Amino acid sequence: MGGFFTGRTLAAIGDDLRAGRESSRELVAGALESVDPDLNAFATLDPGGAEAAARWADEELASGIDRGPLHGVPVAVKDIIDVAGLPTGMGSAHFAGHIAETDAVCVTRLRDAGAVIVGKTGTQEFAFGGTGDVSVNGPVRNPHDRNRMSGGSSSGSAVAVAAGMVPLALGTDTGGSVRIPSAFCGIAGFKPAHGVILTEGVFPLSRSLDHVGVLAGTAADCRIAYRTLTGPAEAVPSPVDEAAPYGRVAWIEPPAVDPEVERTVRALFPDAPAERIDFAGLRQVFIAIEFSEAHDVHAERVAEAPGLYQPATLGRLADAGRMPGWRLVRALRDRDRYAREVAALLDRYDLLAMPTMPITAPEIGATEVALGPLTALLVSLTSPWNVLGLPALTVPAGTAGGLPVGAQLVGRRGAESLLFDAAERLAGGQR
Repeated sequence: MGGFFTGRTLAAIGDDLRAGRESSRELVAGALESVDPDLNAFATLDPGGAEAAARWADEELASGIDRGPLHGVPVAVKDIIDVAGLPTGMGSAHFAGHIAETDAVCVTRLRDAGAVIVGKTGTQEFAFGGTGDVSVNGPVRNPHDRNRMSGGSSSGSAVAVAAGMVPLALGTDTGGSVRIPSAFCGIAGFKPAHGVILTEGVFPLSRSLDHVGVLAGTAADCRIAYRTLTGPAEAVPSPVDEAAPYGRVAWIEPPAVDPEVERTVRALFPDAPAERIDFAGLRQVFIAIEFSEAHDVHAERVAEAPGLYQPATLGRLADAGRMPGWRLVRALRDRDRYAREVAALLDRYDLLAMPTMPITAPEIGATEVALGPLTALLVSLTSPWNVLGLPALTVPAGTAGGLPVGAQLVGRRGAESLLFDAAERLAGGQR
């Protein structure tokens, strides 16, 4: 776990760069030296490109050009997001040898901010799953226990941050794919409101559910990355009340959860009143939308070259192809109703809190756990916020059975600062 960036924040790294105690070239060297092939976090490394970008970043800083808090900082990018000149493999044999011609919009934003891209991180095949162990490149391993799942689909991004290979990584999140591996690996992960970070140049899974997100060691670092990618936001006053330091928080009762996981997260919000949402109904909406849109993306590929898919991915796409059209029509209608219900809940509370994951990381290859089928469990507490397009943040909350546990905070669109403020106070209270 002791990589070059372990325990280092973006603010501290920036201070060292600007004070001349460290150079971007030294940061890149530290990142590359920290890569542990056994964890399988990276699908592609770009040492030559990273070193050239770092040299340019150092020259700019020396001449007085400062592009902001990510200037000269090594960053990793999930391998369904295009980086010009590097492979975009999507974890699939279908895209073996495919080289991106242009940068995704989010990558352009990173480059404009002076960030240095060191490579592409491993992903679940086509980002269609939450385990992190279904890919032509093999499983990405959890640095806390290498026999356990990293979570997915932004598996490599989470592991690269958790193991200290980089301080920041980009991921995508359709049903929890930033937050699942962040929680399993003990780091912070942020999924913004839908559409806030553009997905142009990102291979789609489900266009109306897909989000680009950020993974870092802390919520404060996620905030820095998010603001860099989106620009300054209008300040939203954050409640500061000694009796309620995180604002008005509702505890959302999980439908199924490991008791130790629930105790660990609930202890952070002991006075939050309990509320319920219709997780089962929202899951049906999620499945109908995700499966219908995934089938649209993959129908021809499945028909023409099914053997190039990983078996688990092909099975899910076969299920997607059997989704009747009326299910999607109903799901879109139900989504509007659920959006109104949750909006009413967020009129009464500033934030909603719950575990990010109902379990800790299972062993690689598992398909069932004590609480039931793994596929459904992995997205049970994360996917509602993709359906509703609301910002959601996971932060480390402690451990259960020696493995990381995440706390998830959800807020209304436009109130992202409340999420970050609460998470930073929460981290301060845990120290």
